[in-house]
Amino acid sequence: MPLLLPRRLPLLPMACGSSHHPVRCSAGTSLPIAAASAAGPSSIRLPHFRIHQRRFLSVSLQRTPSRTTVLFAVLSSSGSRSRRGGGILPIARDIHIASLGDEINVSKRFEILEVKLKEVGIEWDGVAGKFSAMMCPKCQGGREQERSFSLFVREDGKVVAWKCHRAKCGWTGGVQDGKVPNQQVKSKQIRVITEKELQLEPLCEEIRGYLKERGISAETLRRNAVMQRTYLDQTVIAFTYRRDGVLVSCKYRGIPKKFWQEPETERVFYGLDDIKYASDIIIVEGEMDKLSMEEAGYHNCVSVPGGAPSKVSEVLPEEEKDTSFQYLWNCKEYLDKASRIIIATDADAPGQALAEEIARRLGKERCWRVNWPNKSGTEVYKDANEVLMYKGKDALKELIETAELYPIRGLFSFRSFSSEIDDYYHCRSGNEQGVSTGWRALNSLYNVVPGELTVITGVPNSGKSEWIDALLCNINETVGWTFALCSMENKASIHHLIFIDLFEIMQGSFWRSTLRNHSSTLDMEDPLSV
Repeated sequence: MPLLLPRRLPLLPMACGSSHHPVRCSAGTSLPIAAASAAGPSSIRLPHFRIHQRRFLSVSLQRTPSRTTVLFAVLSSSGSRSRRGGGILPIARDIHIASLGDEINVSKRFEILEVKLKEVGIEWDGVAGKFSAMMCPKCQGGREQERSFSLFVREDGKVVAWKCHRAKCGWTGGVQDGKVPNQQVKSKQIRVITEKELQLEPLCEEIRGYLKERGISAETLRRNAVMQRTYLDQTVIAFTYRRDGVLVSCKYRGIPKKFWQEPETERVFYGLDDIKYASDIIIVEGEMDKLSMEEAGYHNCVSVPGGAPSKVSEVLPEEEKDTSFQYLWNCKEYLDKASRIIIATDADAPGQALAEEIARRLGKERCWRVNWPNKSGTEVYKDANEVLMYKGKDALKELIETAELYPIRGLFSFRSFSSEIDDYYHCRSGNEQGVSTGWRALNSLYNVVPGELTVITGVPNSGKSEWIDALLCNINETVGWTFALCSMENKASIHHLIFIDLFEIMQGSFWRSTLRNHSSTLDMEDPLSV
């Protein structure tokens, strides 16, 4: 009888005599117990087999790290035939011959791999063929202890890859062609720089004077370690970027406005240490704006390291691909604890695009924005340093104190409707207070206002329809309004007669007779369309 193998049992070695060989088959293939003959470890087609129906099989399972091996042992010789007649078992698929030595090599490879991974700090759980999420042995998941480390081991143990998805860490490594790793590999090498290597110097009097003209004091320059450097026969300003007091990057500015930054250095905020314990944070677009905020009394301010985008991106990229704003992810632990973030980027279009990009990533619900004041006509002050230079510290401080919530679609404040409210209060459109109903006793209680909905209620036969008809006639007579009328009670012709009676009451009893003498039809523009 045929033996139907379960799925995912790739190696089926048969052990009995010299005529039995281990075979590999696909799932669901019917296999005989013993082969009549074998041509060696190659792909062959076995035509027919006979087995004794009274013989038995003993099955033992061996567990390897990546698969299950089933070992069959034939307990009796297959030479005799059953008296009842052995069945003929056709084989419909090719069977691939393999050697048991491959499985032993894989098992040994896994043992070596596990030892080598432990040497670099990776505790492998022994599961191959799928991704495993764990805590990164290098960064320990950061302050949040994130399980951001992903490890993959291929089933044969020849390919291993890992990566820490925390932007601040980014540790990656792997194995190719069976080479077991013995050292860490980083996705990006960050330069370690020093003031001596960059040849930074204290500021000279000329640059100090230039910065003083822009409102920056010597104390602010000293506190922020602003220095200088000689570059291509010119002296440039050096803004030092530090994390925990250690120099991690440096940005230069020439006296003719030109910027560049040290390559292959860590991208972080300028003034990062000033927001380490701050719950309120101010973000500006340039180093000079950061120094200007400090002159106004705000030390909890940082500047972005790069420029502003020309426009807002259509799709927000994933963290790993968000290269232009990598500094936000590198400083995530500083920003996460902030409950209020004031965005004071430049007033031009790129500056506003930068504000939108930052707010999208940090969460608009905790962001505020600064509205720069008018300079002349439609022109506004560009940034914090310009306000400091022309309006002073108090004006800059007032702008921060009066910052408004960052706009969120669907949420409004009274300020959004200030012009409409002002027009309504001063009755600039002329109809804010409505028009009279025509009854002086009702004027102090109710007027008809364009755009408003009025609902008239009352018990049946209390005169609701007649009162509305009279109201329409009064308004048509006094201010000339016309109406569209939909009546569910009377036909259009009957309603016209009702209005004629109302006009007769309003104009006097001679109105109907005068109308009859002059025309057989109603020769007037209907105030009502039915």
